[in-house]
Amino acid sequence: MAEHIHIEQLADHVGKKVTIKGWLYAKTGKGKLQFLQVRDGTGIMQCVVFKKEVPAEVFDAARRLTQESSFIVTGTVRADERAPGIPGGLELGVSNLEVVQFVTDEYPITPKEHGVDFLMQNRHLWLRSSRQWAALRVRATIIKAIRDWLDDHGFILMDTPILTPASVEGTTTLFEIDYYGTPAYLSQSGQLYNEANIMAFGRVYCFGPTFRAEKSKTRRHIQEFWMVEPEAAYVDMWENIEIQERFVSYIVQTTLRKRSKELELLGRDLSRLEKIEPPFPRIHYDEAVEMVNRGAGAGERIPPHDEPVPVIAWGDDFGAPHETYVAEQFEKPVFVHHYPTGVKAFYMAQEPERPETCRSSDLLAPEGYGEIIGGGERSDDLAFLEAQIERHGLPREAYEWYLDLRRFGSVPHSGFGLGLERTVMWICGLTHIRETIPFPRVLGRIYP
Repeated sequence: MAEHIHIEQLADHVGKKVTIKGWLYAKTGKGKLQFLQVRDGTGIMQCVVFKKEVPAEVFDAARRLTQESSFIVTGTVRADERAPGIPGGLELGVSNLEVVQFVTDEYPITPKEHGVDFLMQNRHLWLRSSRQWAALRVRATIIKAIRDWLDDHGFILMDTPILTPASVEGTTTLFEIDYYGTPAYLSQSGQLYNEANIMAFGRVYCFGPTFRAEKSKTRRHIQEFWMVEPEAAYVDMWENIEIQERFVSYIVQTTLRKRSKELELLGRDLSRLEKIEPPFPRIHYDEAVEMVNRGAGAGERIPPHDEPVPVIAWGDDFGAPHETYVAEQFEKPVFVHHYPTGVKAFYMAQEPERPETCRSSDLLAPEGYGEIIGGGERSDDLAFLEAQIERHGLPREAYEWYLDLRRFGSVPHSGFGLGLERTVMWICGLTHIRETIPFPRVLGRIYP
């Protein structure tokens, strides 16, 4: 009896009879030969059906198979460097084929070009295409690498609430809901709760969906995204930066090692990723502003759309063009640190000698991908936080529990948030964030 295996296991079964269960990805026929490309979720392989080697009904079934029909195929694995597929170089000499379902309707997504709206409306089917399959396989590997590194470096997973009474990143991007008569919000971040968790556990992280009601239709914005947020007690801004660069380097190198085939299918330049290892460049916000304005003054332009470098005034937050220009000056991700206090969240620690700046940092990915991490040192000054809550117009009662953390054993502490979808986008070399998550919630779209 043939052993049922997955396509990703083929290399260990050359010369053996096996069974593959999957769906028809594509097909070509040449008289007495049918070349079937079958996908099973782990890869794509070529199955060769030779009329003289199978019963008539098997050959007829292979000839009649339509795109996305499901079937079970049995045959002998053989090496052929010409054989297409993922991983490729192996094919199945078919001895038997059992159809599970013939698809009688024309499959909506064909090799021809389709518009973005059509593809998004049919996202449940678009997922089956090789590019989407590859990107989401990479995503899964990145998630595992994230968990493995944190679990192995003293961070404990702590699940934080999705429903919260308070904002973290500002009140203008909140999704508000009614919680039994009390206003509540979908979480923007689990950070504030992790600041409580570290006082019990030292080093923690949360990893889950977060929500930002940002009315932006850019290629880097999404309404519902996943974020991993490590937080650590007795860690200052600089140690926090060192943790980030080791963390990101591990994620990239692990993904390169385990998903090179998928990255190649996506057309990713692997040589750019091979350079991602500590240390990463670090520049002060002051220096970044000067860099941008020099580029603007020299008439430099930003790839890939060749737009001019925009001037920035000290005290302003960076926009996407500024981030892109700064990151393009380096081969590795670059830290920009000590942003103005006024453009960062209320909890960020001020720099005592320059209180107009805070102990914050953003990690900007090269090649136009911009910020993938935001982080910094949190203020442990109760009076400062009380004043900040008032200055930002936040409801004091919603933050009383958070202020308690500064009343009972406060210590210097830091953390950061890594946006999963932007990281997937960068590592895969994708042009739009909608391809980084199975069912993206971009502005104005809730179906499917």
